Amino acid sequence: MLLDGIFAAITTPFHADGRLYLHKLEENVEHYSRTPLSGLTVLGSTGEAPMLSDEETRDVLRHARNSASDDKVLIAGIGRESLVETLRLAEFAADHDYDAVLVRTPHYYTPQYASSNGEREDSLGLLTYYRTLADRSPLPVILYSIPKYTHYDLSPALVGELAQHPNILGIKDSSGSVERIEQLVAATANAPKREVTVTTTFEAMTGRMQQVPPPATDNLISADMLTVLPTFTPEAAIPARPSRKKTIGFQVLSGASDQILPSLQAGASGSILGLAACAPQACLEVQMAWKDRDPALAALKQERLVAATKYVVGKLGIPAIKHACDLNGFYGGVPRLPLLPLDAETKAKVADAMRDLRN
Repeated sequence: MLLDGIFAAITTPFHADGRLYLHKLEENVEHYSRTPLSGLTVLGSTGEAPMLSDEETRDVLRHARNSASDDKVLIAGIGRESLVETLRLAEFAADHDYDAVLVRTPHYYTPQYASSNGEREDSLGLLTYYRTLADRSPLPVILYSIPKYTHYDLSPALVGELAQHPNILGIKDSSGSVERIEQLVAATANAPKREVTVTTTFEAMTGRMQQVPPPATDNLISADMLTVLPTFTPEAAIPARPSRKKTIGFQVLSGASDQILPSLQAGASGSILGLAACAPQACLEVQMAWKDRDPALAALKQERLVAATKYVVGKLGIPAIKHACDLNGFYGGVPRLPLLPLDAETKAKVADAMRDLRN
């Protein structure tokens, strides 16, 4: 699967009493599907994944999938502390036609199975966890390093070893360090190459796209078509969509919206962003300018994101991202306790930070 471009790490809507607000989730996903985003990450950190039960996790994954368009790459956040529970969710995501799974570093018992420097001899537990997961997962695995919350950073050396596995296709790095992006790109440069199916314009082609007939090129019905009915065969039911092949290596994605451009320059293929949940267009404009080989415009678009990234995403986090969603045409609503909604004064500051990032 090609991981190229901007992916929104979407929020999970709740009612005021804390129940899942699945109707609003569906509306949000339909809205995101009409944007040029490359795809959606459901139940990442921005989605308050640790706040949900396994049953709620399945409900969110199911409803998001049913509301998404077939041309968007769907990534399921399924990380759990044990291999067994993570695999169960990987199988559920596969059954519901997700394209890949995002697996955050298990961290509760980190001192017993990994060291702070990430050297192999001290990280055998994590190495075994991810390799066994990749062996058994029906979907490709994306590593997820977010030291702000897990208090552990997958080292470039460890990622380099994991990149050799044919079912581990990339990493989302949320360290916020461009230097680390460079290190990850260098450490995984010798990972096995793989050939993936893409569209004729070299965009990701999801498995769902390959199962849906291409758009009709002629809506006229001839007299012959009315009088002679073709014989139905399974092979003829779904004509193949035009596609081509692309060779890719291990893919590094940034989780920092204030570092989209520097990360691309360092070798990243794209970004999975919480800010893209509330300001997808502003994030996309950086990537688009980069693809158009306009570094001056890309730098200008990147600069626009810095203040909002630091205040809304970095300082305030999920409650502010949700309020920014409310400001920008998506449903945000309230977070789940113990996260608290914003007060009126802070809402005004968020509105001011988002003033230039309206959709």
